[in-house]
Amino acid sequence: MFKRMRFTPPTDHYDKRIESIDEEIVRLIHERKVRSDDDPGFPHKEQIASWAEKYHFYEDFLNSVFSHFLNEDVYKPSVEPEGFIKNIPVMQSFENGELFYTLTFIRQYQNASVVHMAIDRMKSDDEIPFHRREHISYELSVEGSEIEYDCRQEGGGGTDTHTSYSYVISPALPDAPANLELIFKEYRLPPKKATGYQFTVKY
Repeated sequence: MFKRMRFTPPTDHYDKRIESIDEEIVRLIHERKVRSDDDPGFPHKEQIASWAEKYHFYEDFLNSVFSHFLNEDVYKPSVEPEGFIKNIPVMQSFENGELFYTLTFIRQYQNASVVHMAIDRMKSDDEIPFHRREHISYELSVEGSEIEYDCRQEGGGGTDTHTSYSYVISPALPDAPANLELIFKEYRLPPKKATGYQFTVKY
């Protein structure tokens, strides 16, 4: 399972003369988040070009900076599953066009649950090559409980006919079914945009 490496500063040097400026940058990032209700979107290409020229930056650098603002959740500390308990078979399937989705099993740990979801599709001779197909991703949420579950996709991959994803849910789901709903929502990337398709697994 993917584990984020501990961050190491790229240099030991820091100019204390700019400390107040850096704090102001952090304050403004927070204000930007609050004022936009944490949904800021992305500056138009013309705005990026204008700011790059005005403040003497490369456009791609500014694109990278604003892209990171959209990905704060990626850096949220992740729970590493510990203390394996058991595997819970689920085997619920859903079909949408040429895609066949299967939630195979849930791996239970003391501090988290790991959900495994597979997608299969038929291969045809006239289809678009795998590397040129639009990228699709799936986000998982858990509803039906007073507990607030954190769901994180921890990897995925496959071939042109089979793909699998793993999700870490914390805290751990109940060992027995508890009228919960595991909701998988489909998104196109990039930019991230909901397709409107979702399916729900009862647990």
